[in-house]
Amino acid sequence: MSTPILEMRDISKDFDGVHALSHVNFSVAEGEIHALVGENGAGKSTLMKILSGVYPHGSYGGGIHYRGQEARFADTRAAQDSGIAIIHQELNLVSGMTVAENIFLGREPNRFGWVDWRRMRAEARALLDRLGLDFPPETPVSSLSVGQCQMTEIAKALSQKVDLLILDEPTSALTDPEIERLFELLFQLRSQGVTSIYISHKLEEVFRLADTITVLRDGRAVGTWARDETDPRRVVAAMVGRDISDLFPWQTRSAGDPALEVEGLTVTDPSAHRPILDNISFALRAGEILGVAGLMGAGRTELAGSLFGVPPGKLVGKVRVNGAPVEIRHPLDAIRRGIALLTEDRKQSGLLFNLSIAKNITLAALDRVASGPMLNPASERALAADYAGRLTVKSANLANLVGTLSGGNQQKVLLARWLATEPRILILDEPTRGIDVGAKVEIYRLMIELARAGLAILMISSELPEVLGMSDRILVMREGRIAGELSREAASEEEVMHLATGVAKAA
Repeated sequence: MSTPILEMRDISKDFDGVHALSHVNFSVAEGEIHALVGENGAGKSTLMKILSGVYPHGSYGGGIHYRGQEARFADTRAAQDSGIAIIHQELNLVSGMTVAENIFLGREPNRFGWVDWRRMRAEARALLDRLGLDFPPETPVSSLSVGQCQMTEIAKALSQKVDLLILDEPTSALTDPEIERLFELLFQLRSQGVTSIYISHKLEEVFRLADTITVLRDGRAVGTWARDETDPRRVVAAMVGRDISDLFPWQTRSAGDPALEVEGLTVTDPSAHRPILDNISFALRAGEILGVAGLMGAGRTELAGSLFGVPPGKLVGKVRVNGAPVEIRHPLDAIRRGIALLTEDRKQSGLLFNLSIAKNITLAALDRVASGPMLNPASERALAADYAGRLTVKSANLANLVGTLSGGNQQKVLLARWLATEPRILILDEPTRGIDVGAKVEIYRLMIELARAGLAILMISSELPEVLGMSDRILVMREGRIAGELSREAASEEEVMHLATGVAKAA
């Protein structure tokens, strides 16, 4: 094994008396890709924030040795000056500035004391070309997609002299081609001697990229292995403290009458070259989990929004709820008819991070916690506590801001919000995106319980194993249309991909 470039020794960190990290030892060899994995709340991001100077020396216990010397980073600039760069899960770009300005913010190339704009744009263009990005460096960040913003963050990190690159869930918002470019870049950096610490919930990525894997659980390091010396099952068992032999707890159920019927649903936008949704028809029965699969851009999220009263264009078609025709022109119409939507991005279109956990849970069910025109605080607390308990939201106090929770618990809060409306139809758009394996299992088990109780569930997911493992039937979308329907027995990854891509099976 190569000489360690980094040794973090006996690291401990508390927040308001809660142990985030407890005597963690973490060593990384020079020139390797070292994966750091664990459930949400295990301490991964906290450990990396200590390393990158977000939490300065003196605010934690233990010590850091970097390149054989004790490191006492007072702030992020000190860590950057030592060659450590971090790409946070939460984007840190200034939306009112251009891509080039964001990449070199605080380090603008200058000439005679003035910003050298031509040089800055040229160097930004070279970085974007290195990442295979074709948008101009003069592009305002506010006009970029989430994936493009993530790639801009990576370009920003690479604009510095980097010896140790930390990536915290870097692919959560990237398309497949962007992910491939990122992986090629990481392999290239490794060949140049750059060390990477890679945090991800996606074990297929970890086992493709990493030379070494370290698992954190409950703020402690519980195992480190060379990639070839372990396997995903062993890593998952270390993450959750138990063997998850059955990730998808699907079971046979009897479906009831149609809860939702859609006929000829079409959504158009004059600026688009084809309908966003084109003649969509299907039925969803009570007690059924109907999966929706398809490639990015197939129209899955647009379908969810259209059924919830937020179509991305002009909508025509018929919708029936429990056999009765309905018009859903606004989310309030959907809620009143017993439809709930868990959106794909809990940060952008789900949770309100300036509100408490309790208020986030009760937000869509204010009629249940009001006395006339006024909110009843006691009723609000009781309703929030009831649903937080049902979904095992882990928090010392529901009055805390929702942003203090781990990703898995944030997802539970969002799901609790919609269950508090007592829906009959639940639309789940990417229900387990960005959460760890243990939290996924809890969500899956809850879905089965809800279906057994008669709730009709429409589940949209980009993860084929999830679609195949949890669905009673599967709709496959392609270019705004339903390309086909598969029974659970007939479905396979190959069958789904043939329908999703439109590529015929070989004879």
